[in-house]
Amino acid sequence: MASRSGTGRKQTRGSREGEYTCPDCGGTDIIQDIEKGESICANCGLVVSDHRIDTGPEWRAFTSDEKDARSRAGAPTNYAIHDKGLSTMIDWRDHDSQGKRFSAKKRSEIYRLRKWQIRTRVHSSVDRNLAQAMSELDRLSSQLGLTKAIKELAALLYRKLIVRRLARSRSIDAMVGASIYAACRLRAAPRSLEEISRHSRVSKKKIGQHYRLLVEKLKLKMPISDPANYVPRFITQLKLPGKVQQKVLEILEMAKEQRSLVTGRDPRGLAAAAIYIASILLDHRVTQRDIAIAAGVTEVTVRNRYKELVQKLNITMAP
Repeated sequence: MASRSGTGRKQTRGSREGEYTCPDCGGTDIIQDIEKGESICANCGLVVSDHRIDTGPEWRAFTSDEKDARSRAGAPTNYAIHDKGLSTMIDWRDHDSQGKRFSAKKRSEIYRLRKWQIRTRVHSSVDRNLAQAMSELDRLSSQLGLTKAIKELAALLYRKLIVRRLARSRSIDAMVGASIYAACRLRAAPRSLEEISRHSRVSKKKIGQHYRLLVEKLKLKMPISDPANYVPRFITQLKLPGKVQQKVLEILEMAKEQRSLVTGRDPRGLAAAAIYIASILLDHRVTQRDIAIAAGVTEVTVRNRYKELVQKLNITMAP
C-alpha cells in the first residue's frame, strides 16, 4: 500500500505531513492518492480520508491563450491600485469584442459611459488621495527597481494612514516616500533616504519627518538596518563575483561580534568598507571612489570605516 506507482495514479508522499495522523497505528507518513481523493497510511494501509476536495479548475489548458480564455476569475486584489483593481474598466479603444468599430452613435454613448465610470471610481477625497498616491508609488517603485512585495507593503502602509485619517493635511509625495522607505526596511531590502529623495519631488528631510510620523501613528517596530542587507545590491552594481560577496559577509559577521564597530555607524559605510577589503584580499580590486558612488557615501567614510575594520579585526592587507 506504500507504493502505487505501477497503477499510474498520481500521489505524493508526506506532502501533508502532520495534517493527518493514522488513528490505527499513529503513523504520520501519509500518501495522497490524487486520482481517488484518498489519504492512505504508508505503515498499515488504512484509508485515513477519502473526501479530498479538488480546488483546481474543471477544465484543462495547454497554452497561455487557452488558460486566459477559459479562466472565469479576475486578477487578484492589488493594494497598489487605488481601488484594489476591483472596479470595472471600460477600454479606450472603440471596438467591440469581435474587433468591429463602433458607429458614431455608439461611440458617443461609450464616451459618456467611460466618463461616468472614471467619476464613480474616484468619488471621494480619500479615493482622490489614493489615486494620486498610487500613481506616485508606481513611479517611484519603477525608478528604484523595487519588487512587487515591497510595493504592495508600501501601498498597505499608506492605506492604513489615509483610511484611518491618521495623517491629515500631509504631503502625498512625502508620505509615499516614507512608506517606501519603511517597506524597504521591513523587507530587509533597504534604500537610503538620499536614494528615495533623489527620485522623489520632496527633500530627504521632509521624507524623514513623514517616516517618523508613519512609525509613530502605526506603532511599527522597525528592524535595525543590517549592513549585510546592502551588500548584494552593491556587489551587483560593482560587477564583482560571488566569492567577493561571501568574503564581505564574513567580514561583517566578524565586525558584529565587536559591537563598537557597528554601533552608531552608517550601515552603507560599513558595507562599502567591507567590500573594499574583500576586493583587495581576493584580488578583484575596485577603487574607493567607485565603491563610494555605488554605496552613496563619501570616499572619506569608506577610508575611515576601512581603517577601523582592518585595525580592530587584525586583517592583514596585501601591499
